[in-house]
Amino acid sequence: MKKYNVAVVGATGLVGREMLKTLSQRNFPIKNLKVIASQRSAGKKIKFEDQELTVEAVQADTFAGIDIALFSAGSDVSKEVAPLVKKAGGIVVDNSNAFRMDPDVPLVVPEVNGSDLANHQQIIANPNCSTIQMVMLLKPLADKYGLKRLVISTYQAVSGAGKKAVDELFAQTKAHLAGEAIKNEKFNHQIAFNAIPQIDVFLDNDYTKEEMKMVNETQKILHTPELAITATCVRIPVVYGHGESLNIELLKDFELGEIKTLFAKTKNVELVDQPAAEKYPLQVATENNDNVLVGRIRRDNSLKNSLNLWLTANNLRKGAALNAVQIAEYLIENELV
Repeated sequence: MKKYNVAVVGATGLVGREMLKTLSQRNFPIKNLKVIASQRSAGKKIKFEDQELTVEAVQADTFAGIDIALFSAGSDVSKEVAPLVKKAGGIVVDNSNAFRMDPDVPLVVPEVNGSDLANHQQIIANPNCSTIQMVMLLKPLADKYGLKRLVISTYQAVSGAGKKAVDELFAQTKAHLAGEAIKNEKFNHQIAFNAIPQIDVFLDNDYTKEEMKMVNETQKILHTPELAITATCVRIPVVYGHGESLNIELLKDFELGEIKTLFAKTKNVELVDQPAAEKYPLQVATENNDNVLVGRIRRDNSLKNSLNLWLTANNLRKGAALNAVQIAEYLIENELV
């Protein structure tokens, strides 16, 4: 098997480290691997399998010979550095919001719209974590019944906001239990024992940027610009795993048994739906699980052709690192590198 020169940009962050872990676990065909981060991290050591790699900062010749670069370093870095990879002849799979809505950049979940990669121009966008897990379920529904309207409520883990957010949850929890003062640094409000109905900044329409990402990205991935979508995104004191409540209006009627069978047969989706036994998707169950878990599937009796469901997935894995690596695998399998 041919092997490839790979770079991970943002290698010292939560998602970057998860990318390295995922590359190893999936035996990605690596010839040489570069780990890249900011100047302040340059010189640090990162262990990858039996190697000890030295973190590099971006230089003029950093990406010479690189075939695939996985990015998780923020939009500003992506906008500045991704063109350097492209100029050097490599392909970027970017986890930030920098290129997602660019009409010339495919926004891809391989199980859903992998065929969009055929037209890539060396930069590929990895969708928002909450969008990825949701479209894994929307795609089979769209194909069989058609989609009319979607109401989304998310319950998102703090790890989606990075290591500082995880540290703040732990610190605030300890302080609260000890009766000490709570300090807010990463979040503007207390996150321990609380829910914050804001993820990212507010826009002029009073929706947050995260909420509009879910609207716009879903329409692009599913090729349904007319699909009616509304979203509310909430940060909750969970470390890993995003939860989502979906209310879905379909174009055609359905039987609940058919819906459950459809999900049970969908690749990388796990049906957990036994209400009588109190079995349903839990966020803690996603820590070592790469599937999207779905359950609490029931008819919405207030609206024709509508259903409710609950899903969870690991936001650092399928919601970020795993999906990026799967994109790279698809490129290789379909000779698009």
